[in-house]
Amino acid sequence: MHYPRRNSRITKVRKCGFRARMKTKSGRKILNRRRRIGRSLTSV
Repeated sequence: MHYPRRNSRITKVRKCGFRARMKTKSGRKILNRRRRIGRSLTSV
């Protein structure tokens, strides 16, 4: 059995993890935007 996509957790985290976001100015802008929206209570 061959799986079409073997997703590596390491590459995922390095590309779109918290630390990767904090590295760039635009990434910090994304985080701040997410913080302003806040956590949605419906998905608890």
